[in-house]
Parts: sequence; C-alpha cells; structure tokens
Amino acid sequence: MMIGTRGKDGLNQVQPFLKWAGGKRWFAEKYLDLMPDSFERFVEPFLGSGAVFFALRPRRALLSDLNDDLIGCYRSIRDEPDKIRDGLAYHQTVHSKEHYYRVRSAKPDDPTKLAVWFLYLNRTCWNGLYRVNKRNEFNVPKGTKTTVVLKTDDFPATARVLRDAEIRQCDFEETIDRVGAGDFVFVDPPYTVKHNLNGFVKYNDKIFSWNDQVRLRDAVVRARNRGAMIMVTNANHASISELYAGFGQHTVVDRASVLAGNAKFRSPTEELVIRSWL
Repeated sequence: MMIGTRGKDGLNQVQPFLKWAGGKRWFAEKYLDLMPDSFERFVEPFLGSGAVFFALRPRRALLSDLNDDLIGCYRSIRDEPDKIRDGLAYHQTVHSKEHYYRVRSAKPDDPTKLAVWFLYLNRTCWNGLYRVNKRNEFNVPKGTKTTVVLKTDDFPATARVLRDAEIRQCDFEETIDRVGAGDFVFVDPPYTVKHNLNGFVKYNDKIFSWNDQVRLRDAVVRARNRGAMIMVTNANHASISELYAGFGQHTVVDRASVLAGNAKFRSPTEELVIRSWL
C-alpha cells in the first residue's frame, strides 16, 4: 500500500493546526526520504502537532497521545470542523490580554468548546507551549502572537484527512503494543537523557523520566520483533545511542532550535534518528 494520498481531493495543502514544542514540521519538510516507501498503517504514539502524519496523509492511521485535551481537539476537528472554525473566528475578534487570561481560567466541559479553548490558547500563549500546574491547570502566559485564525486553516479538509484515523488517548506503550507486521511506527518522545536528572521534560502533569525512555525502548523492540517498522527521533546524546545500541540504523540530522524565546538565541542543533530497518 502506498504511504499517502497526496494530490487527492485538494488535500495536498493541509497543514498542522497546532504549534507544539518539539514538533516535527522541520523534519517533515526535510527528511521524508528517511521514511519507508510503503506500509499498511501509520502509527504515532506521541501525536503532538501531527506534522509527519499530515505530511504523509496515510490511508490508515492509529494516532495517540497521553494529553487528553490534545486528543479531544483532534476528535472535535474531525467531527465538528465548522464549529471549530466559527469558535476561533469569534476569539479573533475579541482577542486581548484580558480576554486571554479570562479564557485561560475558564476551561469548558463541552468537547467542541474545549477544543476551541485549547486551540485559542495554543495560538496565543507563549511559544505554543503546553504546560500545566500540579492541579492540571493550563498556566502558560500570554505570548506576542495576535493571530487566532491562520491563513493555513482549512478545518473541513483537516477533518477529511482525520476521517479514517483511529484517535486514542492513552500511554505510548499501550499503542505500541498494538502494532504488528505492516505497520510503520513514528516515535517522537519527550527528549529526556540519562544524566540530566534535573532536566526532566514535563508531559502533561506527569514527568517523562529516564525509566520511561527505557520502557519505550523495550516497547519498540517488541514491536520490531512482531514485524513493525520503527522510526525513533530522540536527543543526539550518548545515553540515547547506548540505549538503542544494536537496534537498527542510527542517523544524525540537523535542525534549528526553536525553544529560545528570542530568535537570535536559537541555533542549529542535532537529533538522532533510529530506524529499525537497514
């Protein structure tokens, strides 16, 4: 089976609708040639902005993430794209500092309104960061961006791309343990390394620890042994290379760092790509 549906139904211009720390837009633009030529199903257990999914547009997909607000947003766009568009248009007309903090403090219960809330905050908070406090409350301050409705927004087209995808809220291990022969699994976890114990990456209200990195490695080894094709992107760090020693092919790729608040402090950096097939 071919990997995507480029050029059909006008979907070739569909873009990710989220900003996301650690997102893979740059990777999708530069390194799609590292992907397998064909597969039966695309699986992504750390969904985030879904940049690789939207670049490939596979006919079958299993998409998951532990972040329930994120997954709820994807489901609502798939099911109610017009309501998402209209909700964001309203926020565009009233966006201000006062409005941002008023919205941030009033998380709705309705799934569609919650998706609009999530998207509005994502587009207007500092650097598109997702962060919650110990009470699981979103607490990122207002950023400098004022555009709520993007020129690239096409939620009906995005909904069509998502129509045949299975979208689940769960731990990565649950998703990876469901894959088998014919599946291509793109794995992009939070980048925690062994000797940076004060630099844990927050993942929702939990911490993605080195033990999680080991648990992830074990899960992808099991999936590889069942016949799945695995691609892992991770920090180019000795501890990660050692963790995946003997597992597939290791390739170092360059990207521009986008984590610094000021663009002049952003610099090229390297990441490690590990593929289970040789």
